[in-house]
Amino acid sequence: MVDSFDNPILALNDFKADLYDLALLDIKMPEMDGFKLYDEMRKVDNEFKVYFLTASEMFYEEYRQAHYSTIHEHYPIIQKPIKNEELIKEINGILGQNRTV
Repeated sequence: MVDSFDNPILALNDFKADLYDLALLDIKMPEMDGFKLYDEMRKVDNEFKVYFLTASEMFYEEYRQAHYSTIHEHYPIIQKPIKNEELIKEINGILGQNRTV
């Protein structure tokens, strides 16, 4: 199942436990950043995997340290822009699958 949202509040409201294997979250979003959305989603389901999307790895690290310094978990990130084939390869890697495009 794949769901896509352009609003993190709607995504959180629709999020259900045991329904998703992976969440791709942009760090910069209106109303709620990707880290906060992730924290709220974890309250519903602690089993899904996550990748964060960002146009700037430097921004990601600075933002994480400034706002989420208590987080000790490693957050994998995907640099934007990314080609579909590369994104699929990343997703397959985190899910441990060997699918082709």
